[in-house]
Amino acid sequence: MTYTWILFDADGTLFDYEKAEASALAQTFEQFGHGFDAAYLGAYQRINEQIWRDYEQGKIAQERLKIRRFELLFEAIALAPTPDAAAFSTCYLSNLGNCAELLDGAETVINALRGKLHLGLITNGLKAVQRARLAQTSIGNAFKAIVISEEIGAAKPDTAIFNAAFALMDHPRKDEVLIVGDSLTSDMRGGSEYGIDTCWYNPKGEPRPEDITLTYEIHSLDGVLSIIGGNDEA
Repeated sequence: MTYTWILFDADGTLFDYEKAEASALAQTFEQFGHGFDAAYLGAYQRINEQIWRDYEQGKIAQERLKIRRFELLFEAIALAPTPDAAAFSTCYLSNLGNCAELLDGAETVINALRGKLHLGLITNGLKAVQRARLAQTSIGNAFKAIVISEEIGAAKPDTAIFNAAFALMDHPRKDEVLIVGDSLTSDMRGGSEYGIDTCWYNPKGEPRPEDITLTYEIHSLDGVLSIIGGNDEA
């Protein structure tokens, strides 16, 4: 298969989101005068995962999501005195935007692909966070098209965000585009339903789903280079 474009997801695919999340959350609690308990992270991750699923399904607006997840967190951990959730969210997002560490292999893979084909970034993340991160990394200028759900007004797996991406990409043929991401519900389902090839980045070796069509599955990012080189790992 000859691809002219690769669309990469951001968090959990190129950026080390788990490390960034933990660091930003701990820093924000400290800035609001609260000690940080490791249990807070687990509670936040459960709440955040569900609320982003709700967002993908159109059940909550992204602007509301930013604040609601912290309201739910403060309730879950019975935090007192309770910080203002909107102020806490603003501080957290600022801290998160300063956490731009890439996953192992991300820089190598992106640099290896530069000049060989066009690269795009398609993310459900927040614009303040993603733009800040990209500005701080060596790969920030590698992407010819950057599509952020908050700027588009639609999120993966909605076809609207893929339509926006293809408009920025000057409407390539769908069989020339590959999406690479770690999320089954947004990246893989979205790409499959849009009619483009999918590459599931599955570093933890999770079970392969039966209800989503996958073109490829890789367990390390350099697997993308094998696909481009013709060694399919489907």
